[in-house]
Amino acid sequence: MLRQLLAPTVEVSAHCDLPCGVYDPAQARIEAESIKAIIAKVADNDDPDFRTRAILIKEQRSELVKHHLWVLWTDYFKPPHFEKYPQLHTLVNEATKLAGASGTKGELDAGKADELLAKIDEIAEIFWETKKA
Repeated sequence: MLRQLLAPTVEVSAHCDLPCGVYDPAQARIEAESIKAIIAKVADNDDPDFRTRAILIKEQRSELVKHHLWVLWTDYFKPPHFEKYPQLHTLVNEATKLAGASGTKGELDAGKADELLAKIDEIAEIFWETKKA
């Protein structure tokens, strides 16, 4: 009897944790743009204090890129998206690695920042296609 009282009376399903509109790959892109700009500023500045602060900020921004991508990957994208876009797992993995220790977090390589931006753009393209569906 208790089981019947506690059983759900209505089954619901949601595309995401909150009403749509709270997820956006632009958040990751903004941080990645910041990383690229910091790399350019560090290259043009010999002040060790400035460089230290800039590198710390770049590392923080890289972590934010990873965070925003992981939120999309774990909270927004659902199994039907991964079925329709089988490359999505690989794209997110490659992008987060580009934002990690062997990428923009650990290096001052503008090329890595460009690669990261390109991966984010690929993810964003898929994201916006899913929003149309």
